[in-house]
Amino acid sequence: MIKLIKKDLFFAISILLALISAVFVLPDREYFNYINFTVLILLFCLMIVVAGFEKTGVFDILKSKMSNIKSEKMLIFTLCMLCFFVSALVTNDVALITFVPFSLAILKGREQSSIIFCVVMETISANLGSLLTPIGNPQNLYLYTTYSIPIGEFFKTTLPLGIICFLMICVCFLFFKKSTLDNTKTESFTTLNKKSFWVFFVLFAICILSVLDIISCYITLVVVTICTFYIDRELFKKADYILLLTFVCFFVFSGNMARIPEVYSFISEIVHKNEILATSAICQVISNVPAAAMLSSFTDNGKSLIIGTNIGGLGTLIASMASLISYRYISREKEISKGKYVITFSIYNFIMLFILLLIYG
Repeated sequence: MIKLIKKDLFFAISILLALISAVFVLPDREYFNYINFTVLILLFCLMIVVAGFEKTGVFDILKSKMSNIKSEKMLIFTLCMLCFFVSALVTNDVALITFVPFSLAILKGREQSSIIFCVVMETISANLGSLLTPIGNPQNLYLYTTYSIPIGEFFKTTLPLGIICFLMICVCFLFFKKSTLDNTKTESFTTLNKKSFWVFFVLFAICILSVLDIISCYITLVVVTICTFYIDRELFKKADYILLLTFVCFFVFSGNMARIPEVYSFISEIVHKNEILATSAICQVISNVPAAAMLSSFTDNGKSLIIGTNIGGLGTLIASMASLISYRYISREKEISKGKYVITFSIYNFIMLFILLLIYG
């Protein structure tokens, strides 16, 4: 246990929370319903596919192309904008899985503060950009379908918030110091494995179709598994199984919290006519996806829940489970301080959360 805590404190905490909650709600068949298997399957498939893309050499080629950007500030801003807009189309999880490891590769050897700032802002950008569309994140899709919100009304709710969030991200870069990149390190010639690239491109497209609920995630799992087994079995070792288990633990914890009568009654009281503020606060403890599912039983105001769960994705590391993805990638980098990352992450997130609550709360 001590070794586990030293290696991955967040995973250890998630196990502890799940076990404590199980004392109050003994394990039964309902535990199975807690787990969002769609999210876990898509995360697993995307981890494999992104690892496959990395082996084709496409990331090295992109890295070489991005080296034309001489300003470190402009490079990080470009990466964050990619996360912001791509997340609206393919979810915040996919955006972070795709761009965070790519960013760490590009910025390797740079100052620790620059790398931390980049990943923190990419995480914020993905979490906030994903609020723009119904498919941008799981809670949007759930609330959009649960309340049968017309698409026009949905965009009337999210676009003003999205514009404010975009401007806030831009303002953050005003405080980032300018620096010139040393482009001599990126002079390398990488040959793209075209055959493997197109295979993984098709697999990536299949994953996106599953995100859009056009193809069953179980079909996607079978296709990705068979293709990967045939092309390169070593890619199965690249999947972050600890992250997947961390998600499972938090699913169990949040599911149990919703079944404790005292907790249920307490939430009923605080949510009434205070949907945005209450939702944002609850997200800090159980994250925005389970918060959306749990709080939809307490109010008919679906639009406020959409705003509350997306604003509530800012704040703590577990306010949005997508933030765990970035943290996992950072935790692998030995030269990066986890403590400094968490502090920087918390400062930017809570300042933005406070501002948005002043506007919408």
